[in-house]
Amino acid sequence: MFSACLSPNSNFVATPVKLLQTKMAGSMTYTPFFTHGETRRGKWLITCDHATNHVPSFVNDGDLGLPAEDMARHIAYDPGAYGTARILGELLNAPVIASNFSRLVIDPNRGDDDPTLLMKLYDGTLIPANRHADTADLENRLTACYRPYHAKLAELAARDSDVIIVSVHSFTRQLRGRPPRPWEIGILFPDQERFSPHFVTTLKQEGDLCVGENEPYVGYLPGDAIDTHATKQNRPNTLIELRNDLIETAAQQQAWATRLAPLLKKARKAADL
Repeated sequence: MFSACLSPNSNFVATPVKLLQTKMAGSMTYTPFFTHGETRRGKWLITCDHATNHVPSFVNDGDLGLPAEDMARHIAYDPGAYGTARILGELLNAPVIASNFSRLVIDPNRGDDDPTLLMKLYDGTLIPANRHADTADLENRLTACYRPYHAKLAELAARDSDVIIVSVHSFTRQLRGRPPRPWEIGILFPDQERFSPHFVTTLKQEGDLCVGENEPYVGYLPGDAIDTHATKQNRPNTLIELRNDLIETAAQQQAWATRLAPLLKKARKAADL
């Protein structure tokens, strides 16, 4: 299952434990995030910013104008990340928070002033329902989706002074027109981060993993979820990117979470946190 670096989907459906409900004019009751294990007292917080491809009914009647095959791609959410995050939370005795809106509705892993907060074109695909979205549309999505998610994340992160935030994402093996990505797992983190370098070292010591350090993306994006809730708050953190073809099934998600949980604990001990 796991291998060293070489050149080169199904979504976990979770039953929410606790939901925040938002009422929008002309829409059904909507829940912008899921939480699991809020009473767990492990010194971790597991987040999943791009957990689902759900489009709330108040956004163009629940339809972004994309075919089902595009809504099942990485452009709409992070396939496999939610299931992996939830299992990781169970193994670390940690609470989990996951968004319940597609990143194409609004991206919770962007600052609220980021120009890519509401994407109109992604990996070569035009998003029809976003093409003419105006400031009122953006504000509706901020109010109903983005702000409630971040408010709950902030609440959970503030419970313990020594919490480590672990953000679980997935990436596609190959963007359109680009070469294949060799990494199986990437760890993203800003300069001077206290925990992530130890986690990278721990992963590389396994010997059979192709590990990307600030790959396949840069490790710092001002205003993103980790910057907002971890870096600016001086909380140790790490952002895990798993290649999504490796976490397609529940069994694969279980295997990765089972492997990562003790490695996270080992890295925490090495970091003396």
